[in-house]
Amino acid sequence: MTATETSRQPSAIDAIADAYFEQSLELTPELGSELGLPGYESQYSDYSPAGREAVADLARQALSKLAQTQPVDEIDEVTLDAMTERLTLAVTLHETGRTELNNIASPVQGIRAAFDLMPQHSAEDFGHIGDRLHNVTAAIEGYLKSLRGSASAGHIAPVRQLKIAIEQATDYAKDGGFFDQLASAGTTAAPELAERLQRGAAAAKQAYRMLAQCVADELLPIAPAKDAVGREYYQLVSQDFLGAVVDLEETYAWGVEELDRIIAEQQMVAEQIKPGADIAEAKRILNDDPKRRLQGTDALREWMQGKADAAIRDLKDVHFDIPAPMDQIECMIAPTQDGGIYYTGPSEDFSRPGRMWWSVPPGEDSFTTWAELTTVYHEGVPGHHLQIATSQLQHETLNKWRRYMCWTSGHGEGWALYSERLMDQLGYLSDPGDYMGMLDAQRLRAARVVFDIGVHCELPMPEQWGEGQWTAEKGFAFLEANLDISPGQLDFEFNRYLGWPGQAPAYKVGQRLWEQIRDELAQRAGEQFNAKEFHTRALRIGSVGLDTLKRALLS
Repeated sequence: MTATETSRQPSAIDAIADAYFEQSLELTPELGSELGLPGYESQYSDYSPAGREAVADLARQALSKLAQTQPVDEIDEVTLDAMTERLTLAVTLHETGRTELNNIASPVQGIRAAFDLMPQHSAEDFGHIGDRLHNVTAAIEGYLKSLRGSASAGHIAPVRQLKIAIEQATDYAKDGGFFDQLASAGTTAAPELAERLQRGAAAAKQAYRMLAQCVADELLPIAPAKDAVGREYYQLVSQDFLGAVVDLEETYAWGVEELDRIIAEQQMVAEQIKPGADIAEAKRILNDDPKRRLQGTDALREWMQGKADAAIRDLKDVHFDIPAPMDQIECMIAPTQDGGIYYTGPSEDFSRPGRMWWSVPPGEDSFTTWAELTTVYHEGVPGHHLQIATSQLQHETLNKWRRYMCWTSGHGEGWALYSERLMDQLGYLSDPGDYMGMLDAQRLRAARVVFDIGVHCELPMPEQWGEGQWTAEKGFAFLEANLDISPGQLDFEFNRYLGWPGQAPAYKVGQRLWEQIRDELAQRAGEQFNAKEFHTRALRIGSVGLDTLKRALLS
C-alpha cells in the first residue's frame, strides 16, 4: 500500500469543489499563504460585513451547483456529502450575525498570525512581509466594521473575552514587540527594505492600538458579563466542530462517566509508581525525577524533535503508510507566548514541512517529559502530521477542497487524541510515568467535555463536583482540580473554553466517534480486520465531518 490511490478522472463535482477552493483563495488569501501557494503572500481577507457576505454567497452558489449534480463514484459521494454539510452549516452560522472575538481563534490573533508561516530568508520574502504589514490596517478596519455590525444586532462577546483581546492587541502593538522584531529581522536580511519594513511595522502597531481602543471604548461598556452562549447556538457550534449532530445531554453524561473512569485508572497507575501513593503524590515523584525534566526552551525543542523523529522511524511501513516527503516534521518554539501547543501543515509541495509549535507562556522554562510525550504523538505521528500530510498527498484522487480546505476539529483533534491511546496500545507508553501523562491528557479532554457543555448549556453540575447550575467561576475550580497544567496554561485554557464554545469537547467526543466507527468495522470484519488498512483508508478520505466519515466507512 502507498499513501496515494490510483489516479481518477476529475468529475463535475470535483470541478465545483476545485472552483470553490480557488474562489475561496481570492476571498481568504491567508489560506493561500498558509498552504505556501504563490500569489497570496501579502493580502488579507475582507473582514468587513461585505467581505463576510461574499464568503457566504460563494458557499450558497456552490451548494446550488452541487444540488444539480450527480456523483459518479464513491469519492464523489463523499465530496457531495461533506460539502453539503460543511457549507450549509457555514451559511447558517453566518446568518446568526455573530462576529468572532475570543482569546485564541478570531481575527484579533489571526491577522497577526498570518506572518508566522511566511518565509523569512530572502529579500523577496521580506518584501512580501513588508506588503502584508502595510495591509494590516485595512484588515483591522474591516474587522471593526463587523464587530460594530454584530453589536448592533445584539451580539457582543462577553466582557472576559473583550478584556483579553484588548490585552493581546496592546501586546502585539507594543514598541519593540512582534512587529518591530519582524521589521528588524527583515532589515538585517535586506537592508534596502529597512524603511518600508519599519513604516509597515509602525502602521501595523497603530492598527492594533486602534483595535484595542475601539474594543475598550465601544464594546466593553455594553458587553454582557455572562459567558454562556445558550443551548440553541451551542448545538450549531458543536456540529460545526464535530461535523456530527450529537445529543448534548447524553454526551455530557458520558463525559462525566468518562472522567470518573480515567481518574480511577490514574489511581491504579499511581500505585505502580509508588505503592500507597495517590495521584498527586505519584505526580510529585515524577516531577522530582531529574531524568524526566527539561530546562529551557532549547532543550524542549530538541527533545520534541528527537521523539517526533523516532516515532516516524519506528511506525513507518509497520503500522502506518508514511512515505517521503511526509516523513519529515519540524519542531518549533512559537514566536508568541499565548500558551498552547499546535500543528501547522506542510506547504502544498512540502518544501515547508509540517511543524509542531509550542507557545510557552512568559516565565515558564522548566518542562516535564512524562507529561508531554503523549503531546508529541498527538501533534506529530501518528497524530496531526500523519493525518494532514496523508490527505495532502491524495492529489491523484481528491479535489483541492478535500485536500486543503475541509478541516473538521472533531475529525482532526479526535484522530489526534485517538492516536495517543493507540500509541499506548502499540507499547510506546509502557513506562508508568509516560502512561500517567497520557491519562492526564485524556482527563483534561474529558473534563472539558463536562465543563464546556455544562457551562454553555447551563446544565446542573455533577454531584461529585459541586451543586446547582454551572457557572464560569465554579468551572474554574473544576478545571483546576482536573487539569494538571501551569497557572498560565490553566488561565489560557479556561478563557479558551469560555470564548470558543464547542471546540474543546471536539477532541474527546471526536475520539469517541472515531473509536465507535473502528469498533463497528472490526466487529463486522472479525478476524479479517486490519488496523493498518483501516487507518490508511480512513485518513485518505481527508478531514471530513464525522457523520460523513461514518457514512463513508460504514455504508
